[in-house]
Amino acid sequence: MEHTNATQALSALGHSTRLAVFRLLVQSGRSGRLAGDIATTLALPGATLSFHLKELAAAGLITGEPRGRAICYRADFDAMNALVGYLTENCCADDASDCAPVGTCAP
Repeated sequence: MEHTNATQALSALGHSTRLAVFRLLVQSGRSGRLAGDIATTLALPGATLSFHLKELAAAGLITGEPRGRAICYRADFDAMNALVGYLTENCCADDASDCAPVGTCAP
């Protein structure tokens, strides 16, 4: 992951609503969630949710797939793991014995 992409992803996750949406989608795994379900679960108005989903998609952290008249959103686990990898790339470069093993998430 490049510095610019990491900055955009971290900026998107720096808002509490977007972080809540992203965490919900991560918990949902590869099956994802419909936009209406996300709105209901997080008690968000549709317009507010739409704005935040657009920001997460622009940052490359989620994808949306039409399902009839609804859209199913999923966390992009490759992007999430790339961000974690970027953040921990030089973890404890001076003393690797201090670093805990870094795992990846792929439900």
